Amino acid sequence: EVELVESGGGLVQPGGSLRLSCAASGRGFTFSNQWMYWVRQAPGQVLEWIATISDDSDQTYYPDIVKRRFTVSRDNAKSTLYLQMNDLKTEDTAVYYCAINSRGGGRGQGTQVTVSS
Repeated sequence: EVELVESGGGLVQPGGSLRLSCAASGRGFTFSNQWMYWVRQAPGQVLEWIATISDDSDQTYYPDIVKRRFTVSRDNAKSTLYLQMNDLKTEDTAVYYCAINSRGGGRGQGTQVTVSS
């Protein structure tokens, strides 16, 4: 069973940056073999996929709404997933989760990102 713990959220002004982290662990879970995902949920909205990274980091995918602003990466030696977010907008305000699929499977408690002036 996987355990995912997100961190790094906070309050940032529009145009600012944040870097989120996700520490992965779990009995029988091998992080280095797992494609990983970031999803987010804004107040009153459904869960939204925002990034995918392959197990070896060779492939990354983003929806248009975050492409060229967000960058997903990972360190398999540390079993840690990252999300670098630049040029943040107010509409990026949400709880951010890492997950083992694009539907948010296995996600942790999330980390709040608030973009406001």
